[in-house]
Amino acid sequence: MRRLYTLLLYLLAPLVLLRLAWRGLRAPGYWRRWPERFGSIRPAIGARVVWLHAVSVGEVQAAAPLVRALLQKPEVSLLVTTATPTGSARVAELFGEEVEQLYAPYDLPGAVARFLDRIQPQLAIVMETELWPNLFNGCRKRDIPLLLVNGRLSARSTAGYRRVPRLVAKTLAAVTAIAAQSPRDARRFASLGADPGRITVTGNLKYEQELSPGLTDQAREQRRLWGETRPVWIAGSTHEGEDELVLDAFRQVRRRLPDCLLVLVPRHPERFADVAALCRRRGYRTVLRSEGIPCPGDTGVFIGDTMGELMLFYAAADVAFVGGSLVHRGGHNLLEPAAAGIPLVTGPHVANFQDICELLERVGACRRVENVSGLAAAVSHWLLHADERRQAGRRGSQAVERNRGALDSVLAMVERYL
Repeated sequence: MRRLYTLLLYLLAPLVLLRLAWRGLRAPGYWRRWPERFGSIRPAIGARVVWLHAVSVGEVQAAAPLVRALLQKPEVSLLVTTATPTGSARVAELFGEEVEQLYAPYDLPGAVARFLDRIQPQLAIVMETELWPNLFNGCRKRDIPLLLVNGRLSARSTAGYRRVPRLVAKTLAAVTAIAAQSPRDARRFASLGADPGRITVTGNLKYEQELSPGLTDQAREQRRLWGETRPVWIAGSTHEGEDELVLDAFRQVRRRLPDCLLVLVPRHPERFADVAALCRRRGYRTVLRSEGIPCPGDTGVFIGDTMGELMLFYAAADVAFVGGSLVHRGGHNLLEPAAAGIPLVTGPHVANFQDICELLERVGACRRVENVSGLAAAVSHWLLHADERRQAGRRGSQAVERNRGALDSVLAMVERYL
């Protein structure tokens, strides 16, 4: 089955390159460093290499506490790979030259062999749901312990993997140990053929994120630039087709709160200019973060068109909507606004964060809505009821604090294989 999978990948390789070139028209980062994607990299980066793969920004953010802990071990060399330019940029922003970083190889036997032979990792750590048959088989053949960390499987992903049960089961057989986010995730991995004896429920590393020193002061300054007395709600990590829905809801919110400011932060940087143009077409005076200017009183929308500042914007706002949830994207990290101490709203599509959403709903820090009207009503309610809003935000931050502990469990697993 893996041979058929590999043949299909080789046949699709030209289309993959065309897709890289096409995406590079909007995000030039996709035009760079192509040799890395085929395993053509410099020789090994040092002795006792620990290799951690985090596909994009969300996985990099989840892996950050683990990376910081591994950096405290001077006896190992740390390599972080990603698959996207935004993920790579986030690694550079968080860790600078403290870690080596590359793009991960495509799952072609030759690319995988070149990568592993040159890096020669002592330990491989893959974040969340990345299952690559040739890469995992390459680690197995070289006796490289392979850990699947912060493992999660949505119902949709599980159903997709079940279409190729033999391939997935053999891929999971190459995994040394799985650190699952929840019992639900553990059951899904086992249902796909993973050995239950190799699965440990460790919790979610996303709960481990720490607010950066000085964030409160930075948020206070950002709020001054927005307007200290006006209500502010933020829509973070929005996708194509979702910004229009957010602006529809914003129109309804402004009927009750005419001076409200919307902070809109698209998920992908190549969409910044398009979203700003959309807001202006809707008639809103729009200020970009990159302009570095205060928002005049008649500003309707502030566009967060920079990387790595979403947490700052959450901390400076009153209410958050987390994107990827009014469209079928599975949602994004609900813990960031919760950790910042503000209540949040999400749409119905939260498969990627189902357990977290349910927890935050139970403590009253999150409201799940079905449509534009529901979003407008939830945001308006919290903006109009300051005491209730503050209580909800406090309950959310307390829930994040109570659910920490995954990092210690994951580190104990890593130590066993170092």
